[in-house]
Amino acid sequence: MSKETVHTDDAPPAAGAYSQATTDGDLVFTAGQIALTPAGEALSSEPIEVQTERALENLEAVLEAAGSSLDDVLKTTVYLADIDDFEAMNEVYAGYFESDPPARSAVQAGGLPLGMAVEIEAVATTS
Repeated sequence: MSKETVHTDDAPPAAGAYSQATTDGDLVFTAGQIALTPAGEALSSEPIEVQTERALENLEAVLEAAGSSLDDVLKTTVYLADIDDFEAMNEVYAGYFESDPPARSAVQAGGLPLGMAVEIEAVATTS
């Protein structure tokens, strides 16, 4: 199967020359998801817990549009504006991956889009 792009109105639209996700039918690669509502409202002034939840809700919507789910995630990368937010982010994150969590990297980034505190991307299999 060849590359396909994924789009859903249940997550914020791509704000540039990228897709919400791409898939080859077996694997799904998502774009980084931030605390932006599907309608485009930026939640950058909200605490890290709220931002993490919104980013994961967006990630879940994109994965579902690709025929996948959070249960199918193999690896995530979490970008934090401040690594000191790791513990609070991780508490929310753990609630979305309660059993058999995926591999994960978490790094402090120099700056995230729209002044966000967190951005999360994933690689998953299709269901």
